[in-house]
Amino acid sequence: MRAAAVSLTEAATAAATAGGDPAALHAVLVKTASSSRAAYNLLLSRYPPSLSLPLLSRLPFHPTAASLTSSLASVSSSSPSSALPLLRRLLGMSPALLADGPLSSLLRSMPPALAPHVHAVALKLALSSSPYSASCLITLYSRSRCPVDARNLFDEIPVANRDPVCYSSTIVGLAQNDRFEDSLSVFVGMRSNAVASTMYALSGALRAAAGLAALEQTCSIHAHSVVVGLDGNFAVGTALVDAYGKAGVVDDAAKVFEGLGGDRNLITWNAVLSAHAQQGDVQTVVGLFNQMTELGFLPDGLTFLAVLTACSNAGAAAEAEFWLEAMQSKYKLKPGLEHYTCVVGAMARVGRLEHAESIACTMPCKPDAAVWRTLLTGCVVHRKVDMAKVMGQRLLQIDPNDDSAYVMLANIYLAAGRKEEVAEAWTTMRDRGVRKEGGRSWIEVRGRVHVFVANERRHEQLLEIYDKLNELIGEVEKLGYKEVDEGLWHHSERLALAYGLISGAVPSGKVLRIVKNLRICAHCHEFFKYASMVIDRVIVVRDVNRYHTIKKGTCSCKDYW
Repeated sequence: MRAAAVSLTEAATAAATAGGDPAALHAVLVKTASSSRAAYNLLLSRYPPSLSLPLLSRLPFHPTAASLTSSLASVSSSSPSSALPLLRRLLGMSPALLADGPLSSLLRSMPPALAPHVHAVALKLALSSSPYSASCLITLYSRSRCPVDARNLFDEIPVANRDPVCYSSTIVGLAQNDRFEDSLSVFVGMRSNAVASTMYALSGALRAAAGLAALEQTCSIHAHSVVVGLDGNFAVGTALVDAYGKAGVVDDAAKVFEGLGGDRNLITWNAVLSAHAQQGDVQTVVGLFNQMTELGFLPDGLTFLAVLTACSNAGAAAEAEFWLEAMQSKYKLKPGLEHYTCVVGAMARVGRLEHAESIACTMPCKPDAAVWRTLLTGCVVHRKVDMAKVMGQRLLQIDPNDDSAYVMLANIYLAAGRKEEVAEAWTTMRDRGVRKEGGRSWIEVRGRVHVFVANERRHEQLLEIYDKLNELIGEVEKLGYKEVDEGLWHHSERLALAYGLISGAVPSGKVLRIVKNLRICAHCHEFFKYASMVIDRVIVVRDVNRYHTIKKGTCSCKDYW
């Protein structure tokens, strides 16, 4: 009789494991009075929370960590809102039951806002430094936009306890919160401690490198991915395409994309489209779009955003209108605000300002600050003073703390000789307590990112940098460039350029790459055009708006950015 019951239980367990009805297994367990832990753990993992939670209190044996983990895994996947009540219930029953596995199952389902509270629970249970619970807490802090707390928690985990999941969750979480340097630092630590790399760690580190436009870091991570055999992974490959694209090296982005072959998905296609779109390469973007659709991929909103971004960066206004219409009529997709902003930008770039304003005022979504800022930029470039005043007012109604609006208005008034309005713009900015965001530029040298601010005073090679910059200023003046204001001499991007030249890290003839957190000013942009002739180098500057590839005195932006 006992043997028959065991045989029946095993058969029911096998059926449930294969995807059968878990209720049938439950019926067999009750009828045979079985106390098989393996069978009940399977049942807990297969039942929905409404059935698994009551069953948990009626088990024919004392629950173990494995039983709880099975049940809580079910909760995590099917009813996240049950996680907090269940945690309270288990703490009331027996806190000792909450081992690392059960607690981590609960943490996966917790609302991000509860991160500090569940962290306190984990501390009381002495589990905050356990690999599973700590990894989940780090993810929770990252999702709640608390990257400092996530990093602090990671640092509290003993090095010996940091497994691949701990490192991966920290690297990804920091990168998602724009803590790019910290993310790369943790990645370097992971490699130094000989912890195995995962696809998550690599893709997270590449996201961080992309955020910094750090080409050397991207190349290093790419090489590491080849060594560990993950370069063909679609997530890593897509991140590589994105990182090379954001570093402005579209040829390498295209090579990685081609190497992925049949593993390419829509996300990968969108990444390579975006890489070319940042350069304003409409022809290549449209060619890739056609190739993608011929292979059976259906474009989504991000696909069209890449196409329209290319049109905006190239000033291809007619093409932008065509693709906006095609998005709606042919592909039945509803354009978002970001799509209309690209069309407005394309028109503003070529001086069709009234038409651009008409689109902004009649589009189905409410214009945001970016739309009016785009139009204001177009007015400044095309010297439409009165229209610039209206666009500036609209922008400041939405965001009165937008420092760029005051600066652009003051500049266009100054160029038009309207001194009273110049003073009014600066006075309003001061009275509202608005401060111009500090400009920062950085350049990567031998894998290290060097950050500069205007009139830098802290760099270890300060004297050499200023000597080189003064020498460069003298040389560009010989070509006819004359600086109108000595206060512009030591802007952050110029200091970064000078350091790139004295560091010796970039061989003669190679591209110098600089990143700036703000829009490069017109004076520095002009200075860089002359400097490219003096040093006979291509200079690539990525500012907040776009890429500037400056070669032999001309820029790819055609002096509109």
